[in-house]
Amino acid sequence: MASLFEKIQALCRKVEQNNVWRQKESFNLIPSECTPSLLVKMCEISDPSGRYAEHRTMKGEEVYFYQGIDFIRDVEIEAQRELGRFFDCSEIELRPVSGQMANEVVFKAMVKFINRSRAEGQPSRRLRLVMNNDLTKGGHLSAQPMGALFNYIEEDPATGKEHVVNFPVAKDNPYKPDLEALASLLDKNKPELIVFGKSMFIHREPVKFVADIVKSWKERPVIMFDMAHVLGLYGAFQEPLKEGADVVTGSTHKTFFGPQRGLVAGSFPKDSPLRNLWLDIKGRAFPGSTSNHHLGTLLGLLMAAYEMNEFKQEFQKQVRQNAKAFAKDLKARGIQVEGDEKDGFTETHQVLIRVKSFGPGQAIARRLEENNIVTNYQALPDDETFLESSGIRMGVQEMTRFGMKEKDFDRLAEFLADIVIRNKTVKEDVKKYRQDFLEMGYCLSAKDAVPLAARIIHSAFPHPEFAGRFIENLQKLQ
Repeated sequence: MASLFEKIQALCRKVEQNNVWRQKESFNLIPSECTPSLLVKMCEISDPSGRYAEHRTMKGEEVYFYQGIDFIRDVEIEAQRELGRFFDCSEIELRPVSGQMANEVVFKAMVKFINRSRAEGQPSRRLRLVMNNDLTKGGHLSAQPMGALFNYIEEDPATGKEHVVNFPVAKDNPYKPDLEALASLLDKNKPELIVFGKSMFIHREPVKFVADIVKSWKERPVIMFDMAHVLGLYGAFQEPLKEGADVVTGSTHKTFFGPQRGLVAGSFPKDSPLRNLWLDIKGRAFPGSTSNHHLGTLLGLLMAAYEMNEFKQEFQKQVRQNAKAFAKDLKARGIQVEGDEKDGFTETHQVLIRVKSFGPGQAIARRLEENNIVTNYQALPDDETFLESSGIRMGVQEMTRFGMKEKDFDRLAEFLADIVIRNKTVKEDVKKYRQDFLEMGYCLSAKDAVPLAARIIHSAFPHPEFAGRFIENLQKLQ
């Protein structure tokens, strides 16, 4: 039987091998992932990791229930300030630890909010009807009854299923809405909550179109935008809080530069008819959904917010240019690209390809992975099930951070064509090409970041032998 040291040594070896493969030898094109910077990672493992800082508003005052939290309290306030600057809004709730939890916090808050006005003695109810994107048309899982919406919506007596109506899609492009049909559907159904946002996300959502329709309703719905996949593109892609959305949710680690967390954002001044909804969102964040809200990643999120606010415009522009160039290059090499060609096939970081003529999506995704190109298979709108996926979904955001420009994605498109169309093995060529893209951008340079990282690690793990070796190895990276 292996000793403790032997088991730990074996695991550490595997960790190192995986790190090398994902960070130095492969191209990471999964659209829901992005490697954080060195300093964000150092923040994640610093002392707040594992600590508690529960707090809530009581009689107008923010009350904390632990001592030793002055630092992390100031971090949370500063992170709210930085992210308020990013979204140009006044309220930020940072305690959800994932995008799905952020959505569930809002759904819980909506149920509490709609029951505030019920007559005394009247039983509480769930949401009467929600409008969202169909899961098979790219809708995000967390906005579905089988996801975070579970238990917060009434059943339709006619069907026995949750009362959800999906946005209608255009006949000639299932990735865009049918606006005429949407207007009719809104008038007919009068939803209480409208949820925009997708996981297969290449074109804009009709936020302003819907907001203009519902603003005159006697009881207008709350408009929510789940920006999990496009949070880091806020402003360049869409700016929903200025287009008429009431609340934005999202995860902070896809196109945003942060660790894995979630957030809720909006503007709810004291005279807003939705002010109580914001109070309910705060209450459902804590104590409704979290206790320990992962303070190490909260600290990392503040670092990421500094980076994003500094490099936002430059990064967003390059991501969208790269995605359009990649899509065009793939089509030129004989791979069918989804989306509207007039819009460059995509307006986000995502590129969707149809590979059914070359094999099942699962098999093609595995073949790409075996050649060090990491993607995920994707059911396209005309597929019957996810297990019979015709597509591959890719995102350019992570490799954009590692320095790739439009011309670099042209070479990557050639590798994909070799793998997908010609079933060639190009793993060694891919590994060699990745060596050109090892330095992360849109953050402090290694020269500036490494000494700071060394000081953080030294303070967190002060054993002199460990600290000395770590600093020595970090300095070799400069």
